[in-house]
Amino acid sequence: MSDLVVPAPSLPSVATTDGGRFPVRRIHCVGRNYAAHAREMGHDPDREPPFFFGKPADAVVTDGRDTPYPTLTTQLEHEVELVVALRAGGQDVAVADALDLVWGYAVGIDLTRRDLQAEAKRLGRPWDLAKGFDHSAPIGTIVPAAGVDPTTGGITLHVDGELRQSGDLADQVWSVAETIAALSRAVRLEAGDLLFTGTPDGVGPVSRGSVLRGTIAGVGTVETRIV
Repeated sequence: MSDLVVPAPSLPSVATTDGGRFPVRRIHCVGRNYAAHAREMGHDPDREPPFFFGKPADAVVTDGRDTPYPTLTTQLEHEVELVVALRAGGQDVAVADALDLVWGYAVGIDLTRRDLQAEAKRLGRPWDLAKGFDHSAPIGTIVPAAGVDPTTGGITLHVDGELRQSGDLADQVWSVAETIAALSRAVRLEAGDLLFTGTPDGVGPVSRGSVLRGTIAGVGTVETRIV
């Protein structure tokens, strides 16, 4: 007989290209990791080390499902990102060892309630609810790391067929290996962790009915419709 006082929550998971499912333990995100995006948000990318925020594991939207437009916002915005899926963890990981922790990569969209974020910044409050709300992390199928170079490759996002974001993984301020190493100094990483690695410039609003399609060369796509 189980001694759980309420039913255990289901474990979120993401499809992999080999037909399996990747279980999600935590979602970590790095902010302003592309210079042009940092500038469009009013910051100088040359003056800050990487910083991190999180989303709940069950924020993932998988398998091309629709994404509900969230409450409390009139300014929902898209941010297409390379997502790193970890097969192993560690703390104080060296940059040279960081990519050994990676199981694979996917394309993700960091949805943001931008008006809530702006208000939180203005008041000096945390902006968890601007980033970590329900259904805020659409993600495509995870491809195994072998054969993927996370340091280069075109990254784009289209909304209703219109190109909104276009960049290259080479434009990242901090590489995937550097980002993993930096994050591991703050928290212990574990298998099942996902890491959203930042977005190029061109972020902007979406509305109900919008179809979002993100693509990264050599990695794949993510597609969802806002409903």
